[in-house]
Amino acid sequence: MGVLQHVQHQISALNDLIKINNDRIAGYQKAIEATDETGLTLLFNEYIEQSKTYVNQLRDYIHVLGGNPAEGTTLSGKFYHAWMDVKSVFISKDKQSTLSNCEYGEDVAKKAYREALDDKELIWEDDQVVSLLTEHLEGLKKAHDTVKSLRDTVSA
Repeated sequence: MGVLQHVQHQISALNDLIKINNDRIAGYQKAIEATDETGLTLLFNEYIEQSKTYVNQLRDYIHVLGGNPAEGTTLSGKFYHAWMDVKSVFISKDKQSTLSNCEYGEDVAKKAYREALDDKELIWEDDQVVSLLTEHLEGLKKAHDTVKSLRDTVSA
């Protein structure tokens, strides 16, 4: 793989992570609509802000690489959010379902970051980006564990 192809592959991977974070933002916005609990609304807003920060950091690095940051969400994210819309018609303010959907979204985000970090073709030569992605992944793991714990408490 040539240097230009290598850089393009990195930009593509980072753009995928931007889209995953945009999915996460949209998912938590839907979750806010599905709850009337102030505590959950505050938590979900915190995770929205977390993803906005991640998007900005990823965009900055894409500019360093000479690329153009992506906008929007992933195609699978669009289907997922459409499913949440359909479910919300049938399930009104069901805390367990909302938290389960959020946990699923966190699983998807964690997987995308893990795949980006483990992709052997990317060969992240810049320790800064590896550190950044690892930091994001750790934040996602903590969010996942918090949401899972809340979901388990509701189902107990």
